[in-house]
Amino acid sequence: MNTMQHSIRRTLAVALAGIVACSASAHAMASPEDTTSPVIAINKAAETTPIKTNAIRGSISELDGSGGNIVVLTGKDGAFMVDAGIALSKDRLLPALHQLGVDKVKYLVNTHWHWDHTDGNPWVHELGATVISTPNTAKYVSQTTRVDDWNYTFPALAAGGRPTELLSKERTYQIDGETVLVKPIAPAHTDGDIVVYFKQADVLVLGDTFWNGIYPFIDNAHGGSIDGAIAAANEALAMCTDHTIVVPGHGPIGNRAQLMAFRDMLVGVRNNVAALKHQGKSLDQVLAAKPSAQYDPQWGQFVIGPAFFDRLVFQGLDRPGAHSPGQ
Repeated sequence: MNTMQHSIRRTLAVALAGIVACSASAHAMASPEDTTSPVIAINKAAETTPIKTNAIRGSISELDGSGGNIVVLTGKDGAFMVDAGIALSKDRLLPALHQLGVDKVKYLVNTHWHWDHTDGNPWVHELGATVISTPNTAKYVSQTTRVDDWNYTFPALAAGGRPTELLSKERTYQIDGETVLVKPIAPAHTDGDIVVYFKQADVLVLGDTFWNGIYPFIDNAHGGSIDGAIAAANEALAMCTDHTIVVPGHGPIGNRAQLMAFRDMLVGVRNNVAALKHQGKSLDQVLAAKPSAQYDPQWGQFVIGPAFFDRLVFQGLDRPGAHSPGQ
């Protein structure tokens, strides 16, 4: 990890630690109750953080530095983008796109509704993009949506940034010789997740259903759950081979082995928390037992700290429709 990445991680971790300490529980105008939100610090960082362009394979690149990872397929028909980052990064993202030869975007896929993946939708739409998402993602970004875990209320996106092509089942797009599979999946990180597979390049983009080397956020309040996250990881593992490049929503570009390690961590923490919960232990007792301790040194060093992740797992267990995680 380079110095810039260390700095960004440190800023975000400190910001989130503050909100977790204040309560158990992107746009710049925050209401008074939102002023301690990590969203404020993350948005502030997005105003100045440099954008790094990482070549992936063929005409596919990843842009790092604006919230979630952004993937771009370039070509004469216009770009195919996966996620749009935070709007405050526009002044750095636009030159990065131009350096890739992009002056028009044909399609933009939102892997889910969270602002660090959708906040840039309006300006990407102005480049010509048709915005694609699941119906639930479109619903959340089209209305005021509260995330108590972040102590933040998100206003609706401007009308031009709202998805207009809504997918309830998978669809294939052909663009510049590349076949792109856009696949809605069962509730996992949220209840509106999409994964994207570039078939010829063998590049799988998983949004926030995969955080490489770090604990993920799971949005229990908007349909996510630990069991759903495990099921999504298993589904992704079935879609890729050792040759596949796997792009997470957060963290470095990865591979199947790293995705498997992520799945195994999810299963391990889930089972540890579930055993304690089924013994009748309260949330405070479960947190005191440190059920993720064996994973914390590797996975607990970014925005989602061990206690926060353990709480998300605890609160997401035994939800309606929950299922055995399996491997």
